[in-house]
This record gives sequence, structure tokens and C-alpha cells, in this order.
Amino acid sequence: MHILGVTLPENQLVKHALTHFYGIGAKTSLRLCARVQIHDRCRIRHLNQTQVTALTAFLSSPTNSPPVAVQPLAAPHPALAPPAQSAPAQAAAAQAAPVDRLRELRIESELRRQMRENIAHQRMIGSYVGRRHAMHLPVRGQNTQSNARTARKLNRVERYN
Repeated sequence: MHILGVTLPENQLVKHALTHFYGIGAKTSLRLCARVQIHDRCRIRHLNQTQVTALTAFLSSPTNSPPVAVQPLAAPHPALAPPAQSAPAQAAAAQAAPVDRLRELRIESELRRQMRENIAHQRMIGSYVGRRHAMHLPVRGQNTQSNARTARKLNRVERYN
């Protein structure tokens, strides 16, 4: 099955298949499955058309997707209720909405472009990290005497064309 230009294996679990997208790992794929109401033991071939459509719509534009409906929790038993809080503490707790991390999700070319722009910005401002990228050397403090060959191959801005 193709979703947004990525081939997902038919026999694979959805939570594993979603990691084929650049920028989606195991935790994010589980959150996506919960978001579009796909069971974590479901395989790609068992998805119905509405689930595929919901998944494609969310992955194509996560910021424009409708917010998650917050389900109210069950009221605690009166004998087990915690002591009463002050009024400002209750107001602050009521206003603190849960952060939806999937709204800022970036995948595939958008994420690659953002990484390329970040590296170009580091080079432009002349930071240490930017200079290391420009010289094709390890950026994060790795040893350069014996194992910098991989970094020289990979630390190029052009790799994300």
C-alpha cells in the first residue's frame, strides 16, 4: 500500500509500518495509531478505507487536523478524594491543556528541508557546529583520529537533496 509516496508492507503491523516514514519512530507511530483509532495489533492489509483516509489526511497536514476530543475522567470516590486546592491552583490546573505533540509532526521532505536549513544556519552564523559541518568532520565530539571517515562521508549539507 502506498501512502504519501511511501510503500508500506501489507503484512506488517501498522505501528511498525509507519516507521518507514522519515521522521516517525516507534513512539510516534503508536501515538498516530491511537489518534486515528487503529488497533496496535492491526496489519496494513486489514485497514479499511476510512482508516487509510484518516491516516493520510493527518500525515499530509497535522496542523490542520481537528483537535483530539478530551474524554472526561471518572469522578473519584469521595472517600479517596485529595484535599481541596486553593482557587488559583484549581484555575491553573483547569487552564493547562495537554500538549498535542503530533500537531508539530514533520515528516519526509519537510523534515529534511528543516534539517538542511538548520545546518545552513549554523554554517552562516559561524558556530562551532557549523564549522565542523563545513569541514565534514564529526559534530558531536567524536574521536577524529581513527573514526572520522564516516563523518567525512555523511556531514555534508548536500546529502538531503
